[in-house]
Amino acid sequence: SEMCIRDRLPTNRLWLTLQEWKRAAVPWIRGTIVGFFSGLLPGTGATFATFMSYGVERRFAKNPDEFGKGAIEGLAGPEAANNAAAGASMVPLLALGIPGSATTAIMLVAFQLYGLQPGPTLLENNKELVWGLIASLYVANVLLIVINLPLVGLWVQLLRIPRGMLTAIILVFSTVGAYSLQGSLGDVVIVWLLGCAAFVLRRYGFPIAPVLLGLVLGPLIEQDLRRSLAMSSGDFSIFLTRPISATILAVIACVVLFRVYRFIQKRRTNQMASVSGSAI
Repeated sequence: SEMCIRDRLPTNRLWLTLQEWKRAAVPWIRGTIVGFFSGLLPGTGATFATFMSYGVERRFAKNPDEFGKGAIEGLAGPEAANNAAAGASMVPLLALGIPGSATTAIMLVAFQLYGLQPGPTLLENNKELVWGLIASLYVANVLLIVINLPLVGLWVQLLRIPRGMLTAIILVFSTVGAYSLQGSLGDVVIVWLLGCAAFVLRRYGFPIAPVLLGLVLGPLIEQDLRRSLAMSSGDFSIFLTRPISATILAVIACVVLFRVYRFIQKRRTNQMASVSGSAI
């Protein structure tokens, strides 16, 4: 069945149909909003925005079962979030000198090598650099269209690679990349163990996106947690007395309680339906 699906791929069509435009329009808008505000948060970057947008689109989808099988909403929203987060991550870099992603962290190092310190003074003393950088984002988007449109047919052909061969290629690159980072076999073992854990989660229907977000944001959260506790001399009440952190924690608590309520409600509904069916 997998080969039949690949044989029906529209490899010769570059433009969306009217129905696809309608399905992708709202996810584009939602993904742009999610990506922009995610990019404003220091340290999150496009990875966080992409997976968050995917989760949002799956929650709003009329047919969530189509996700993972070619639903255009699952592509339009995350890609819009990815592009929006890339531009928004420049805001904390230029305004505060805080990198918003791994890419802007490299740019911060490049600025410092040339004796430039991003922040409010950069906007005052080097306006040409700032506006030139903003203009380059527009140029980059135009170049993406010019380069990618003629190569759409080539990118689609990647879907014709057998899944086993594609998995083997990804595994090789992941292993080489993990070893080349520090030259440690321990990193390779960790990558393989994480791959096995991801296989088990996927095999039994657990969502992978929250795990990936935890891996990306975990070190940043631990670092900021230690920094906050150092400022408060080990007092955890700092997270409740500061308005921003208290608001974020309150929103998280509301989301968790809402999900628990929906789970309990759905379970009761299924129990009542099973009781009614057995009675009939």
